[in-house]
Amino acid sequence: MSAVSQDTAVRTGRVARTFIYLVLLLFALFYLLPLYVMGINSLKPLAEITGGNMMALPQTWTLEAWKSAWSTAQIGVSPTGLRPYFLNSILMVVPAVAISTIVGALNGYVLTKWRFRYDTIVFGLMLFSCFIPFQIVLIPMALVLGKLGLAGSVPGLILVHVVYGIGFTTLYYRNYYAAFPTELVKAAQIDGAGFFRIFWRILLPVSGPITVVSVIWQFTNIWNDFLFGVSFGGTSQPMTAALNNLVQSSTGVKEYNVHFAGAIIAALPTLFVYIVAGRYFVRGLMAGSVKG
Repeated sequence: MSAVSQDTAVRTGRVARTFIYLVLLLFALFYLLPLYVMGINSLKPLAEITGGNMMALPQTWTLEAWKSAWSTAQIGVSPTGLRPYFLNSILMVVPAVAISTIVGALNGYVLTKWRFRYDTIVFGLMLFSCFIPFQIVLIPMALVLGKLGLAGSVPGLILVHVVYGIGFTTLYYRNYYAAFPTELVKAAQIDGAGFFRIFWRILLPVSGPITVVSVIWQFTNIWNDFLFGVSFGGTSQPMTAALNNLVQSSTGVKEYNVHFAGAIIAALPTLFVYIVAGRYFVRGLMAGSVKG
């Protein structure tokens, strides 16, 4: 009797797992459907798209839409394609992510291992900055960038994203460093190690998981940002602003295949980051939550 019950339990478990996998597969297909539509239609001639049945595979496969979106499509008043704006985004994202991550790590280090008067108030104010909407800071940032002479430039966009991202990176590193043994820091001080030596030799080597979280979070937010890019980009607008201009500046017949190709090009860097380091993002968040 027990053998029958055990066998029934095993078969029930398999049925349940199969059902769960089928449901997850259904959700995954539903989630990936827009990407499928963009992908196959970016490889079609425009005549096939306007003829209907956007779900069908291309009858004639072509990369002309991708070439046009990258180098010859009309962006505003110039047929430059997305290439120069892609470069602007790279020049903006890399330093902004690096600076905000380094500053956040130093802030987390100071707020947990070098306690000072009113440090909790300082951390509370930095934490409060994470909840300030983009729209509220537009005018103050525009005034600051104007006085610094950085309006309408890539360095100006870097400064904006660094300032707005420091609150998040500080929160991540502060929670991660909170459970790190303070005794090790005190022992290093007794041995004569200074502020930066302790940070470089003791804390930084164990900061890999939370650094991945910070980099992915900042990279995704900065690359996908539209409001700051449009407001402060000027002639150095990033990819998101250029993609909007690509769609809005089309005249006559809408080149949907070019628009789809441009959207995929704009999304490829974030897709690449999540494919390569996505699993470490979850691990880093869990490590920070447990340690915090």
